[in-house]
Amino acid sequence: MTRWSKVKTMPNKPLNQDGAPTASQGVSPDTPLAFPNSTAPTAEELPDRVLVEGVKPKHQQLREILEEICTNQLQPGDMLPGERILEEKYGVSRITVRRAIGDLVASGRLKRARGKGTFVAHSPLISRLHLASFSAEMAAQNLSATSRILSSSRSAAPEEIADFFGTDRGTQHITLRRLRLGNGRPYAIDHGWYNSTYAPDLLENDVYNSVYSILDRVYGVPVTQAEQTVTAVAADEDTARLLDVTPGAPLLRILRQSLSGGKPVEWCVSLYRTDRYSLKTLVTRSEDL
Repeated sequence: MTRWSKVKTMPNKPLNQDGAPTASQGVSPDTPLAFPNSTAPTAEELPDRVLVEGVKPKHQQLREILEEICTNQLQPGDMLPGERILEEKYGVSRITVRRAIGDLVASGRLKRARGKGTFVAHSPLISRLHLASFSAEMAAQNLSATSRILSSSRSAAPEEIADFFGTDRGTQHITLRRLRLGNGRPYAIDHGWYNSTYAPDLLENDVYNSVYSILDRVYGVPVTQAEQTVTAVAADEDTARLLDVTPGAPLLRILRQSLSGGKPVEWCVSLYRTDRYSLKTLVTRSEDL
């Protein structure tokens, strides 16, 4: 049965550079693109099609061709051919081309950049706030999940995390910081702490992949419940470099405190690119209204 996590908004607490509470205040390379981002495919590289008068309007026929190009030839971030090339290739008017492109922009398939051109948009990973690992969420949307380990160690956890784990201050726990990638592109940075009482040698496992799966299979402590707190933060220089955004860009900060039954097993802060990740939840009417 799917369990829905509780989302609440709270004032930000002091953070260190990794996005975790401060203790004192208690990838595989990118997938190659079919065409460089700044170079659109030529007319010869486009599908040969004849647009005819019929049941479907020409702008709809052209839109379907462009969708095919986006799916089979281009990757997110690649440039679409210019309007004049599309006009000449498919024998249609500028109005028809602009309407086809406009439809795809409106649907989120394409994105215009003023003075630069039209590009294939990144499809954001949608989380419906159920308990699933990053790997599982990516697989559900036909994206390949990989990770780069940025740091890993056993060390004394910040006081707030030690209190959540129910251990003495100074107790060493496992900390793991990873850059999470989808199809070779950065989506998030996870900085997780894991309770050494229940997973003492976690780092001896393949933590490039799903830690949730390891907690379940190896240690018998599957994550069954979590509380998430979602806030907005600005990317610092280190985070911006890792996520390939500009410093100061808005990010989603998600703090997840996870339990296995009644056992506290994980404290994790994730920083997500807002253009590649969105949150979706069901809101129902309260009986008190």
